[in-house]
Amino acid sequence: MGTPMRVDLLTREFPPDVYGGAGVHAGALAEHLRRLVDLRVHRFGTGADRFPVLRHRVPGDLADANPSLQALAVNASMAHRVAGAEVVHSHTWYTNLAGRLAQQLHDIPHVVTAHSLEPLRPWKARQLDGGYEISSFMEREALRTADRVIAVSRAMARDITDAYPEVDPERIVVVHNGVDSAQYAPDRGTDALDTHGIGTERPMVVCVARISRQKGLPYLLEAARLFVPGTRLVLVAQSADTPADRDDFATAVRGLRDAAVDVQWIDGPFSKRALVQLLSHARVFVCPSLYEPLGIVNLEAMACGTPVVATATGGIPEVVVEGETGYLVPLRAGTASGVPDEPLVLAKELAVRVNALLADAATADRMGRAARDHVVSHFSWSRAARRVADLYRSVVR
Repeated sequence: MGTPMRVDLLTREFPPDVYGGAGVHAGALAEHLRRLVDLRVHRFGTGADRFPVLRHRVPGDLADANPSLQALAVNASMAHRVAGAEVVHSHTWYTNLAGRLAQQLHDIPHVVTAHSLEPLRPWKARQLDGGYEISSFMEREALRTADRVIAVSRAMARDITDAYPEVDPERIVVVHNGVDSAQYAPDRGTDALDTHGIGTERPMVVCVARISRQKGLPYLLEAARLFVPGTRLVLVAQSADTPADRDDFATAVRGLRDAAVDVQWIDGPFSKRALVQLLSHARVFVCPSLYEPLGIVNLEAMACGTPVVATATGGIPEVVVEGETGYLVPLRAGTASGVPDEPLVLAKELAVRVNALLADAATADRMGRAARDHVVSHFSWSRAARRVADLYRSVVR
């Protein structure tokens, strides 16, 4: 056998520092890719990693700069350090420009994985405080010039060509996210839940999400007012786009408690073992997202044997099979950003489907078993990694 192909993967977040699906994706994909190629991971920040990773720090004189300017500086560092790679693979706008610069500087192919699209997340303008035009430029330039663009769902592939018509559809390849169905598997233990004071004596509705307009949490909180009495809502929401978003969420949770809704908010450290036990004990998992290119957390819940009630947006219908592994709720969005025309109608329709599973444990159990079978059969990181490695080989010059 010859020398393995060297691939440099660029990402902002990487385990153990993960706050969203892109970080989960990068970590899991890397674990499998490193068995197939000579993989080098470049990431933001400082600290220790599970295997050798090159970390790139924001220069000290930019410590208080706009996040988009900090990203530009890190991108320059990454583009310099990937010299010698045969392929460079960037994830999210935070590293897209590094891949583009490396493509030009070192004459190597650039592969982009599109986890989301800036034009479909206009609320990011508030989070980036003036840097949204820069993040959009970094993404647009990368997608426009990439040798290949990986879309995490068929819906994402359509979104790419709609948002960026200059991208040749022939350069777009769909590779679904995966799930580690050995780690995410039914666990009926409660020891990890006990440490967080999460009891299992009541039927639980669970949601795991960032506190972001993208995730549609206000509609779930409104729906919770209509849940069958005796239901416990458990929210694992540890990261907010902005301090104001967190404050608004905290206010809404207090409002539920004042209305005698049993709601528990986990906003601190929460181990994977605790998460698996929580998903395993949930009667139903809810994903109320306004924009979701695929939704890894839905795969994780389904792998734990839990049915999903989710909005029928983005790539979610490619994961949740209506009436078999859960229920899909029409979003009826009136704008490109996914804001629903009738928020109270969306909340009511979420509640109706959740209540149907709360009232029928047998159906919930049947759907949960079908959900696990579905993800084990169709979504795995090893399959995704093989497809990505084949794609690398197809673009090497």
